[in-house]
Amino acid sequence: MDREKETSSFSRLMEFTKGFQGRYVLSVIIAIIGVACGLIPYFMVSKMLVALLDGNKEVSFYVTQCLIAGVGYLGKSLFHNVSTYISHKATFAVISVIRYQVVKKLSNVPLGYILDTPSGKFKDTTVEKIDSIEPTLAHVVPEMTSNFLVPIAIVIYLFVIDWRMALVSLITLPVGFICYMGMMNGYGEKYAGMIEKEKEMSAVTVEYINGIEVIKAFNQSATSYKRFTTVVRAYSNYSINWMRSVQIYFAMGMAIWPAVLVGVLPVGAYFYMTGSLTSASFIMIMILSLGIMGPLLAAMGYTDDLAKIGAIVKDICEVIDQPELIRPEKETTISDYDISLKDVHFSYGDSEVLHGINLEIPKNTVTAFVGPSGGGKSTIAKLIASLWDVSSGSISIGDKDIKDISLKQFSHVMTYVSQDNYLFDDTIMNNIRMGNPDASDEEVVQIAKDSGCHEFIMSLEQGYQTIVGGAGGHLSGGERQRITIARAMLRNTPIVILDEATAYTDPENEAVIQRAVAKLVDGKTLIVIAHRLSTITDSDKIVVVDNGNIHAQGTHDELLKSDELYKSMWLSHIQSKDKEVSNV
Repeated sequence: MDREKETSSFSRLMEFTKGFQGRYVLSVIIAIIGVACGLIPYFMVSKMLVALLDGNKEVSFYVTQCLIAGVGYLGKSLFHNVSTYISHKATFAVISVIRYQVVKKLSNVPLGYILDTPSGKFKDTTVEKIDSIEPTLAHVVPEMTSNFLVPIAIVIYLFVIDWRMALVSLITLPVGFICYMGMMNGYGEKYAGMIEKEKEMSAVTVEYINGIEVIKAFNQSATSYKRFTTVVRAYSNYSINWMRSVQIYFAMGMAIWPAVLVGVLPVGAYFYMTGSLTSASFIMIMILSLGIMGPLLAAMGYTDDLAKIGAIVKDICEVIDQPELIRPEKETTISDYDISLKDVHFSYGDSEVLHGINLEIPKNTVTAFVGPSGGGKSTIAKLIASLWDVSSGSISIGDKDIKDISLKQFSHVMTYVSQDNYLFDDTIMNNIRMGNPDASDEEVVQIAKDSGCHEFIMSLEQGYQTIVGGAGGHLSGGERQRITIARAMLRNTPIVILDEATAYTDPENEAVIQRAVAKLVDGKTLIVIAHRLSTITDSDKIVVVDNGNIHAQGTHDELLKSDELYKSMWLSHIQSKDKEVSNV
């Protein structure tokens, strides 16, 4: 089974190299020529030694042999560099393709997979894991291949000279190989264990960095840092213990493998003295035998990368093979923008959180979802926004099931704004323009005015050219939300979902933003999830969601009269507002 997995991983790796395999073949050929050039000095030295023993005193002969040896050495360096250049250029192109596939996949998978996976794992896969393919493709493919082929050619040549000495030159191979097997025993399991430790370390590191503000605010640095140091030390100890357990095998292998002369010298001397081996052949065999293990050891040095590649490709393919939101490529015709949910069920894993939702949202109306935290209102909004797929039932826009609308077309139909919307480390102008890349500066400024954020933007030193920082860190939470709302409004889609989009906005500005939103979505279908009920009292319909069910629906006045849950929520909200006023 493990062998099948390794074969599968290798075949997947080969799939990634499609379109670049010719470059790798060329790189291997050039690498073989380079290694062969590196053996030329051995031949020249042996020829010169034989000539010296024969009494040859012609200086030009030795100069010629030295020049040829020098050319061989230069050829080795030249062909090695050319081979490495070709393989690296192909490899970085392959890495780019793989990284693009991973990022594209993440944009097409259901949001649940993104939320359920630690961000550290995505970072590790997208950066470290994909980068770690580079040694295998850029070095193992050309260099390991050539370093294996050339020693084989030397051994064949030794057999031509004297089959007995050829066998003697290989005497250290089986002993060294036994040591190597001891070093590699259980490698797959041990490396898989290290990968798990590495994943845990990456996840905790990202979590620690992201939460450092909260850690400092609540003086939890000692506790949180202890967890961080624990996983780092666990990773370190695991690696050290593994290396310690194989150190003796490694040391023995590295000592025994290159010691070919231990057999060649005494046996060769015996054959020479008995007259069954000429001096010229003895010298040639002695020198060439020194060239066997160097390339082989260089090739063996890459077996570690080969052993790792299975786990690396497995982790990458785990992302690439994730099921996507199944949508057609071809665009369709949508008759209108009424939204209909019919018997919608949805589960997180084995836990069902929505239990048969039936709801009609007429076009060009404002519908608000309210209810206790965790009741399912945000989940309904995300399903309507096609961030997840329903477990069963259907959601339609007009006469089309959203599963029959292409993702590209859907992006022109609906805009979704959550309380956690992200700003890129770019200017405010460019962050807003992401809603419509074709918008002019004047259109961006106008939409900022309409959404109520022009004044605070102009109060900044660089105005619209202000860099917002990573994730918008140079702005307050309320300012970030107002920028994301402006960006969403610039998209000008017929359906807009605001999922607690004013959660970080202070009460004084929230009403201003709500009025701006109301004006900007005039003639559109607006779905709002609000935690402050006073901001949605004018909605055409308010839907109360509780425990994964629609508890009640109607206007604000109707619900106050007919629904106790909504009435209690309203009274709690009013009391909370009164306390805020009294504390001012």
